[in-house]
Amino acid sequence: MKGKRSIFAVLAAFLVVVASSASGVVDTSEIDRVRNKGVLDSGDLQIIDKFVAEAVDELVETLDFTSIARARTVILSRKSSETTSAAAQYVEQFSESAHKYISQAFERVKTLRSQDRRLKTKLNLLILIDGLENLRLVDLAVKMLNDDSTVIRYWAVHSLTNPGIIKQLNSPESDDSELASEIAEQLKNAVEGVSAEALVLMAKFGAAVEIRAAEDLLVKIADTRISKYADWTVDYELVDAVILKSLCSKMSSETVGNVAIARRFGQLYSYAIQRYVKERDFLDAASKQQLASVLVEVEKSCVGELLVPQSVIKRAVEQDSYTELLQEHSRLLGDETIAGRLGLKLGFDYGQANDGSRRIAPLALPEPPKELIIDN
Repeated sequence: MKGKRSIFAVLAAFLVVVASSASGVVDTSEIDRVRNKGVLDSGDLQIIDKFVAEAVDELVETLDFTSIARARTVILSRKSSETTSAAAQYVEQFSESAHKYISQAFERVKTLRSQDRRLKTKLNLLILIDGLENLRLVDLAVKMLNDDSTVIRYWAVHSLTNPGIIKQLNSPESDDSELASEIAEQLKNAVEGVSAEALVLMAKFGAAVEIRAAEDLLVKIADTRISKYADWTVDYELVDAVILKSLCSKMSSETVGNVAIARRFGQLYSYAIQRYVKERDFLDAASKQQLASVLVEVEKSCVGELLVPQSVIKRAVEQDSYTELLQEHSRLLGDETIAGRLGLKLGFDYGQANDGSRRIAPLALPEPPKELIIDN
């Protein structure tokens, strides 16, 4: 289970760098005084700039992980003003300084001789960006989406898709639709190079952000997983529950009637069911349990929402009734003789067949390669 292992690697790296807090060397007395002022002057803005510069510098220079964690905590706890009247001034200067000094820090990372230290310093900077939840810093995270390290790519995605960023992008008071589209486009370009855990974050972002580019992101994610099912390289199947529910949320939206989304939902769900059936004789226990969870969860959360509540798939899985499972697959998703209930309800098919007709059934999952059967 490569996907399963990768999440442990991400978490392990995170735990290494986020050690228990210890006393840092950054003086916070002046910045705390500024945070409590009602109106800021030029001298106060300089204090904010100096504080951010020193705190980021400590984050890069120190080799003590506890001090790194402390420096990050000190920065995050002082990213906003304590007074409403000075909030805009404070945040504007803090954001400008953060972008300036974190940008410089990433450049300094390139000069570090130790590969291990470069990795950990970049990771700490990305975790800082993630915690700041500042749209001004989006471009810095985007640059890390194609990093050589899986962990760095994961945290780049995390910092672009966290709840704080999504909330700001969806705010009716903001005008960030162009930025939201740019983030979605950059994530779409990175889909094939990230871990399954990062795909979960991307899918949730695609479901939550209310722009057309988010739909395109979901289509790309689904196509990537569909391809992996087709060539039998898919791993960490549990991620598909999130992807399918994200697709479903778009299909259920009153503002979206995207046939492409519905088509991917049908094909991906079909492949998950077909894999469960085809691999029954050699599927390892972990994969079988993950696939079973996907089938049952999607029936409950999506099929029940789009049609009527049911538990046919759940019962078939519990009773190991592959015949009943395939019958329900045909009823919901279609076969060569009749369109499925979901296709009829949502008005989608599976594209054009070789003879030019419209396909009413999802593609059949190819047989597993011989070496996969032999190895198991």
